[in-house]
Amino acid sequence: MRRSRLAGLVAPLLLALGLGFTQAASAQAASNSGGYVALGDSYASGVGAGSYISSSGDCDRSTNAAAYLWNAAHKPASFAFNACSGATTDDVLANQLGSLNSSTSLVSISIGGNDAGFADVMQTCVLSSDSTCLSRISTATSYITNTLPGKLDNVYNAIHSKAPNARVVVVGYPRFYLLGQTCLGLSDTKRSAINNAADTLDGTIQSRVQAHGFVFGDVRSAFASHEICSGDSWLHSLNVLDVTESYHPTAAGQSGGYLPALTNAAG
Repeated sequence: MRRSRLAGLVAPLLLALGLGFTQAASAQAASNSGGYVALGDSYASGVGAGSYISSSGDCDRSTNAAAYLWNAAHKPASFAFNACSGATTDDVLANQLGSLNSSTSLVSISIGGNDAGFADVMQTCVLSSDSTCLSRISTATSYITNTLPGKLDNVYNAIHSKAPNARVVVVGYPRFYLLGQTCLGLSDTKRSAINNAADTLDGTIQSRVQAHGFVFGDVRSAFASHEICSGDSWLHSLNVLDVTESYHPTAAGQSGGYLPALTNAAG
């Protein structure tokens, strides 16, 4: 989410609680012989991980983001860090694809959470009753199932058209909550429903990824036991110091969850 948009959504929570087959089956694994382009939303840009690049402005690109860390470790021929906080699939199409070309050997992207309205889901579930939360999640799930697949197809088709030789890694989203724990905030009913919605989102993304011959990076197992309400969370809960970081991975979540998923999927 962009800072202004997410701050507007999350600020009310502070009052309520007191408190982001490769297209050709023979495509080669990414290497330093070609360029790397990182696309996507706040989970890709690194919101919540700190150490933001000042020139990135409201896109909040972090030097602790998995894409930045992968680039530092593998030193591809070129690196374009285009991911931006708040991005939707339409934003990727309009603003992030200019660095792609036939020399691009690796593309990574996390996208879909903003299209599905997850920030509004979190706001509704924190501020409202269980039944209102479940109703809002049902609306989001319907969008994920019925509308998001076509939006993802548009992005994936455009990526392949502009970077036909690239290995494309699409990284998913974690489950937010560890269940069955005593934890300030949402009921287990709400937490379970939010986790199920995250699974639906990941399942929809993975299905479209496979249809396009891309590679899916699943972070859910890496985040197991590191969800909100765990003793070692890799996700911010409601962050009173910077509300824009709420419900985003910490630096540890990027390095311990997202980077391994990206590295393994990049080949």
